[in-house]
Amino acid sequence: MKQILNQLFEQQLLTHAEAREAMLRIGQGEANAAEMAAFMSVYRMRPISVPELAGFREALLSLSRNPGLGTHDTVDIVGTGGDGKDTLNISTLACFVVAGAGYKVTKHGNIGVSSVCGSSDVLAQLGVEFGVGNDVLQRQLERAGICFLHAPAFHPAMRHAGPVRRELGVRTFFNILGPLVNPARPNFQVAGTFSLELLRLYHYLLQQTTMRYTVVHALDGYDELSLTAAAKLANQAGERVVAASDLGLTATRPEELAGGRTPQESAQLFVAVLEGHATRAQRDVVTANAALAINCLEPTFTFADSLAAARESLDSGRARRALQELVAAI
Repeated sequence: MKQILNQLFEQQLLTHAEAREAMLRIGQGEANAAEMAAFMSVYRMRPISVPELAGFREALLSLSRNPGLGTHDTVDIVGTGGDGKDTLNISTLACFVVAGAGYKVTKHGNIGVSSVCGSSDVLAQLGVEFGVGNDVLQRQLERAGICFLHAPAFHPAMRHAGPVRRELGVRTFFNILGPLVNPARPNFQVAGTFSLELLRLYHYLLQQTTMRYTVVHALDGYDELSLTAAAKLANQAGERVVAASDLGLTATRPEELAGGRTPQESAQLFVAVLEGHATRAQRDVVTANAALAINCLEPTFTFADSLAAARESLDSGRARRALQELVAAI
């Protein structure tokens, strides 16, 4: 570890292999607290490179618990967080809409860090259990079309870095790794980022994989397709900027996407959306993000086709039933 730190202090970039080795040492408890703090601090002072991010990602995936689902033909919709917007749980809601549309979803998430209520917080309020075995996850995926992978239950290696991250009290590169290390290793993904720089980093990394993906960043700072401003989308075909009107939708106002002030309020809002009591803005933003995922799964679909499938899932009640089946399949 000291050799790697010396390279970093001399302002050298790590290769993919060196980054992987460094993260393996951290994840296996072979680095002490001072070494981990120094390592994390380097990446507060300079951007992470694509090979470094790829090496960190590979190491964490190799150390993760395998959910044993028997398929990688699933999709995840996930944001980095860190946008400070405190919206309703858009990406998690969109996952249930996609499941209701007949696709398999392996949602990877955690408690809120930069927001009042992360995906784990809201789903815990709704009765989803996290400490379940692989057999339950398989049953949930089969019956509900969705299972939830609570990050701490699947990344035991992160426990070594956790205390140092808390003591540092600043954002580290671990915050941007979460969306990239889904232990189910889905073949399809929509990833939202809090900055354009991070969108491009994700894009360059995911281009090197066999995944079909879309990375999204709203130009007013949201880590999802918020419809509050134009958004940058990046996928295998390249990058483009879209406005709500380009997608056949009406622009929304930030206050229309506000989330709950507590996990309990967030859960009530979550259920209200699934039960058909959403406002126009809430319905549009949830189905638009679900449509991005359906487009990854169905590349021959137009966005309008995918949006229609998402709306039908929500309006028919199938998205709501996906949540009910997820909770019941224990």
